[in-house]
Amino acid sequence: MRCQFLSVYRGLVLVISIYFILSGVPAFAAESVVLKYRIFRESVSVEELSTFAQTGKLSTSLRVNLALARQNPQAIRQYLTEPVKINPVILDKVLNSRIGNVILDQLTQVIHTRSRKADKQALRAALVVSASKDRQITLIEVIQNYPTPEIEVEGDRLESAYRQLRRLQGNLQDIFGF
Repeated sequence: MRCQFLSVYRGLVLVISIYFILSGVPAFAAESVVLKYRIFRESVSVEELSTFAQTGKLSTSLRVNLALARQNPQAIRQYLTEPVKINPVILDKVLNSRIGNVILDQLTQVIHTRSRKADKQALRAALVVSASKDRQITLIEVIQNYPTPEIEVEGDRLESAYRQLRRLQGNLQDIFGF
């Protein structure tokens, strides 16, 4: 019993530490997003994408980019803003397991750095920080909390990233009853 308590305590301390480290240092948050659709790629600011996600209002450049990529803005907005409820301590434990590495491998096919180095670690941190704020994750929060100045998002695979998070939520609910 004591060992289980210490394990949960350590996980909670880790989550809180990551949250304070990343949220307290704005330089470690993503500033721009390179939206990629097959051969088309365009950089937009995280602020611009966040405004679209929150209000539904498209900036001129984002409107043009989505039109050129033949993407439905409302579908993109839904994937960015639809919350996935998740316990941050359990999420941290799962993401640091073999199963979590498989999940991170799949998600880093959609959200990653240009260099593709330390993608799993960066995504793990962004997911945990996002969940620690309100016990839920949205893809726009993950993008906002990504600990590099620039992030690449495979726009045509955004739906698959959202569905992967939903599956993770469902599996954790089945296992832990959360």
